[in-house]
Amino acid sequence: MSKHGSVIEAMPELAETRPAVASLLVFSLGALPDWSFTLAVLAGAALRLFFILLYSDFDGDSEVYGTIAKNLLLHHAYALDGPFRPTLIRMPGYPAFMAVVFSFCSIKNYVAVRYAQAIVDMATCLLIAQFVRDYAGRRASLVALWIACLCPFTADYVATPLTETPEIFCVALAMLAAGRLVRTINGENVLAGLDRHSLWLCVTAAALIGAIAFRPDGALLAATIIPGIWWYTRKRAPRAGLRAAALIALLTVLPIIPWTIRNYRVFHVIQPLAPRSAMDPTEIPLDGFNLWTTTWEADFVSLGEIWWRGDDLPIDIQLLPARAFDSREEYRQTAALIADYNNLCTIPAEMDVRFANLARQRIERHPSRQYVVLPMVRLADMWLRPRTEYLEDLPMRWWEWRLHPEGSVIAIAYALLNALFLAVAAFGFVKRRLPFQAMLLAYVLLRCAVLWGMPNAEPRYTLEAFPMLMVAAALALCPNWQQASGGAGLPAAEAPGRTLRQR
Repeated sequence: MSKHGSVIEAMPELAETRPAVASLLVFSLGALPDWSFTLAVLAGAALRLFFILLYSDFDGDSEVYGTIAKNLLLHHAYALDGPFRPTLIRMPGYPAFMAVVFSFCSIKNYVAVRYAQAIVDMATCLLIAQFVRDYAGRRASLVALWIACLCPFTADYVATPLTETPEIFCVALAMLAAGRLVRTINGENVLAGLDRHSLWLCVTAAALIGAIAFRPDGALLAATIIPGIWWYTRKRAPRAGLRAAALIALLTVLPIIPWTIRNYRVFHVIQPLAPRSAMDPTEIPLDGFNLWTTTWEADFVSLGEIWWRGDDLPIDIQLLPARAFDSREEYRQTAALIADYNNLCTIPAEMDVRFANLARQRIERHPSRQYVVLPMVRLADMWLRPRTEYLEDLPMRWWEWRLHPEGSVIAIAYALLNALFLAVAAFGFVKRRLPFQAMLLAYVLLRCAVLWGMPNAEPRYTLEAFPMLMVAAALALCPNWQQASGGAGLPAAEAPGRTLRQR
């Protein structure tokens, strides 16, 4: 007798309404997970459509990528315009992605790019949910799916043509594929017909290649995934795990070689990744101005108001924070320098030296501020500030309550939601034994270490770690998942007893 039938037989008073009760029990006990999956996907698609229709944005980098994509299609050249010239300031992955979309739609059709990114981002949600289901079961995977689908901090980036959406997809794909590769190496049955070692090895390598092709800091993913594969196979199959890790490392490096050769032939420099300065070798970097900004810049607002205006637009000294001046004399010195810049709206070599001298004076007076305090504050700002930078109706200076009370309320709500998400994810890392916890946490920490030295505190640089945080948050909200799956949530290489498939 079925479970539903036994319940009805035990309740004679419901005999006359057997069909209705049976259908209700079928829905509540059996079909609810399917409905939950469907609703999560529909809600996620609706959220991304909302951002595309109401908050479509266009960043300066979007034009750079679009121009390169246009020239790839029209001139078969990796080049910028104004004038037409080769470039290496961006990795080729995202321009190639745009070029594919343009080839099916029209040149510089950024609307099509946004919808393509929405599809990619929904696929990312499914990858994260599948990763959780591999180790924690269906209930936890549904929680992960809902978190990923309804996360506004990643969803709003589909409306802006930037690298974040496909980069996050590559992170999630690498996480899933590497986990399944480890299980196949260790002798686990992943899925019927999908337990081939070569399949997951190739998918893992493809995800790492894509991550580097979209962003230069995608190399951080390879720096954690490849050692992680060896680490989680070292007990059950050390030689096979080491061979797989070495082969993936080789496959990941190979596509970088022709890009490096191209850059050397065109610019006579060895540049395997995009330069940190985002400038071609033929351009003159503003080292002095950039160094000066690092002596006081601590939040995202200062980037738009000061740093990005350098060598192009006037700068309002009133927008500089109080920490930009250590004394009245320094204020007068800075004011004179800013006034000279505003007369030209460009930074010649002599003026850049003046900015450098001012910066060195500030660094000599407060080295701990330069190398410890400000990097720490910038890192905290990247993680904790309201992630509303591409929601144009909301204020960047969200703390100035009197100027825009409604916008400040929304921004603060965003900040609280972000803080809650990070707190739940941190709880998951601390209190739960996550699958591949060392590998996932290593990526988050390595990314923080790199961001520590970044002069521009852009919150979007933390988004690539969100797949790991979503996994941790989902398992934090499912306290019984370890008992349900067995082995304390460990990968098969370290879980005692039965295999994950047998559980």
